Amino acid sequence: MYADDITHSPSALLSTLAEDALEQRISIERFRPIPAQPIALMGVAFDNLALSGAVSRIDAMIHSRRPHYVVTANADFLAQARRDTGLRRILLDAPLVLCDGTPLVWLSRFFGNGLPERVAGADVVPELIRIAAKRRYGVFLLGTTDDTNTKAIAKLRLRFPDLQVTSYSPPFRPLEEMNNQEIIRRIRLAKPDLLLVAFGCPKAEKWIAMHYRQLGVPVTIGVGATIDFLAGRVKRAPQWMQRGGLEWIYRLCQEPRRLFKRYAGDLAFMAGAVLRQWWTLDARSHAGRAGTRTAIVQVEPSWQRVEAASCLHKDSVERDASRWKQIADADRHCLLELNGTDCIDSTGIAVLIHVQKHLRASGNHLVLLSPSRAVKRALSAMGLASSFESADDALGAREVITHSEEIPELVT
Repeated sequence: MYADDITHSPSALLSTLAEDALEQRISIERFRPIPAQPIALMGVAFDNLALSGAVSRIDAMIHSRRPHYVVTANADFLAQARRDTGLRRILLDAPLVLCDGTPLVWLSRFFGNGLPERVAGADVVPELIRIAAKRRYGVFLLGTTDDTNTKAIAKLRLRFPDLQVTSYSPPFRPLEEMNNQEIIRRIRLAKPDLLLVAFGCPKAEKWIAMHYRQLGVPVTIGVGATIDFLAGRVKRAPQWMQRGGLEWIYRLCQEPRRLFKRYAGDLAFMAGAVLRQWWTLDARSHAGRAGTRTAIVQVEPSWQRVEAASCLHKDSVERDASRWKQIADADRHCLLELNGTDCIDSTGIAVLIHVQKHLRASGNHLVLLSPSRAVKRALSAMGLASSFESADDALGAREVITHSEEIPELVT
């Protein structure tokens, strides 16, 4: 993709037209009033975005100058997160989770809230680099090898001569033995706007979660083999295989010894997890059911009490989208009554995850009050039973919250 300077070729004209079209799509995404609702698949809430929306969201993160990290999750991420509570917490708290797997896109449609397309890191990163070159963003490549980084940078500069890009390949060591002081020193010295970390999963995600706040970088992304793709060391599957969800077969043929065991384990995990999610959360029989609406029933300076709708399915969440946004954006703890919620689907679970991550980012808590049997079963099926704080009543919620800080008396 980046091997030649193709400024004057017909393919360059097509590329330019495609880039202009993407820019138009990004502009449209920025002005959409109500975004599509997220969906939870096997315990991970995916943001409902196409490539243009993802690039626009990351661009906005860079403009904010606040630290963020982005995860591009595939089936292997989900399988590892079910076994690794640390990785699961990272995915639950991630400011942006993109779906890097066509089979997961298919599953989202099966569960009634279809993701628009696969948004792979290998597709997002080239677009971000194009924008970085255009807007003078600094880019930092961290990981892989010196040779790979050098080749990637050389090919990128053939296409983007003014691209501000730096790299560092630290010695390969286990996560707990890495020289983090030296890594952080180099990143801070370079002052990039975008940090691409190629340590592999889950090492990259864990390293990012440990350090992203102190790096001074607006956006940090774990990028897997993307730098290898940019360097030309590893080739991506043909477009028809990518569109058909067959890229995993191409990768398996490239690295059969390394990937066969992983793919076999992922397939076994997905089969069981999908069956559990379908059996427990399939709320299509409740589609169209109006029920009650989500309502904020009490607001105090440091907390709010919310009564969830009787059926938290896609239609209900979309109907109350502005209310859920108000709840998530409020700078106060949330006590969410769920005793009357007797129906919840994958979109409803995703909304709970999103509200919790927004509140946690501002130092607040989401406490589930008396969750119904349906809610408990759904959280358990998703492997999330221990990921949410819960209490029987407001007094119990106070005890949960005051483990970390003192708050004013909660009134029942």
